[in-house]
Amino acid sequence: MARGFIKGNRHQIFLLPPSMDDWVSSDHPVRFVQACLEQMDLRCFYEHYGSEGRPPYDPQTMLGILIYAYSKGMRSSRKISKACEEEVPFRWISGNIAPDHRTICRFRSNHEKDFKKFFNETLRLCAEADLVHLGKIFLDGTKIRANAALSANHTLGHITKILEEADAFDKEEDKAFGESERGDRLPKELADPKERMKRIKEAKARLDRELKQKKDKQAQRVKEHKESGPKRGRKPKSSDEVTIDKKANITDSESRIMKDRKGFLQAYNCQAACTEDQIIVTTDVSQDENDLHQLEPMLQMTQSTLSESGVDGKIKTLAADAGYFRDDLDIEGIEKKGPELLICTKKSHKLRKVPKEKGAPKGRIPKNISTRDRMDRRLQTQRGYNIYKKEATPSNQSSARSNNA
Repeated sequence: MARGFIKGNRHQIFLLPPSMDDWVSSDHPVRFVQACLEQMDLRCFYEHYGSEGRPPYDPQTMLGILIYAYSKGMRSSRKISKACEEEVPFRWISGNIAPDHRTICRFRSNHEKDFKKFFNETLRLCAEADLVHLGKIFLDGTKIRANAALSANHTLGHITKILEEADAFDKEEDKAFGESERGDRLPKELADPKERMKRIKEAKARLDRELKQKKDKQAQRVKEHKESGPKRGRKPKSSDEVTIDKKANITDSESRIMKDRKGFLQAYNCQAACTEDQIIVTTDVSQDENDLHQLEPMLQMTQSTLSESGVDGKIKTLAADAGYFRDDLDIEGIEKKGPELLICTKKSHKLRKVPKEKGAPKGRIPKNISTRDRMDRRLQTQRGYNIYKKEATPSNQSSARSNNA
C-alpha cells in the first residue's frame, strides 16, 4: 500500500474570515511589546504631526515594529519592511500593514531625540512593575563594529599626500574638462571630490589636534626636566621632535581602532549599566579604546536617568570588571556621595583562585595600604566576592545581546 502524507492546501477557502489575533499565541513575546506600548505616554512622538497632507502611520504601530525588530537583532530597515510582509509576528504587531524601508528609516531618524524619552518611560514602567531593584548595579562595555573598514585608516603623512594628490587631480581636470564639468578621470577612491575631501580634512584635523596635544605634553616634560636639575637617564626629546603615528578613518572619522577578544576592529565602545534582574538603566557610546575612564560618567548618567524616570531609591553597590580599574580612581570620593564600589583589579579567573588558595582576609586593614590592595581585599571577602561574581551574568548578557544585534 502506498504511503500517505499530510499535505497543505494553499487554495483552501475559509467559511469564516480569519482573525489576526489568532495568528500568534497568547504567550508570544510580541504581545508583551504591544501591551507595554499601550501603557506608555507617547505624546512626544505624536506632537511632530500636523493635520495636513496624507495621513502618516501611527507612531505606536511604528514603535512596536521597531522595538520588536530590535529585540530580534534586526537593524536593517529593508529587512524590517520585508518581515512586515512575510513574518506573522510582524504582521500582527503592524496590524497587517507593511511600511516601506524609507518610511521606517525616516521615522527612526526623525524621532531620534524622542527615543531617549521613550527609554526613560520604559524604565519608569519597569519600576512601576517592581522590576527595577537598585541595590546593585553592574557596569560593562562592549565593542560595536562601525560601518567602516580598518583599511580606511591613514596616517597624517598619508592623508596629507592624498590631499595634495586630490588637489593636483582637480586642477588638471579643471583644465581638461572645465570647472563646471565633472569628467571621468578621477580615480575610484576620489570619485566624489567634495565629500572625500571633507572627510579627509576632518581626519587630518583630528590628527593635527592630537599631534599638538602630544607636543604640548612633551614640552611640559622638557620644562620639568630642566627645572628639576641634572638627572640620570636619557634626556627627553624636544617638542619639535615629537611625531604622531596614529591613524584616522576617512569613512567614519568618529570611530576608532579597538581591540576585542577576536582582534582589531573599527568600532565604538558601547557601555551599559543594568540591575541584577537584567533591566538596562543606562547606555552610552564612547570613542575611548578601553573602559578606564568610563566608570564616573556612567555612574553620573545612571543616577541622572533614574531621577528623570522618576525611579526612587539609591544605588548601594556598583560592580565592574578589571577594565574599569585604575590606580588614580578616586574611590573614596565616589563612595562619599555614591555607592560602594566593587571593581576587579585582575582577570576574573585569577580572582576566583584567591579565596580557594588563601581564603578570605581576616583582621584589620593594614595602614598605608594601596588603593589596588584595598580593593583586592574587599573583593576577597565572602560578601564582596558573592556580589562581584554576579557581574558576569547581568552585564555580560546585556553586552552579548548588543553584539548579537
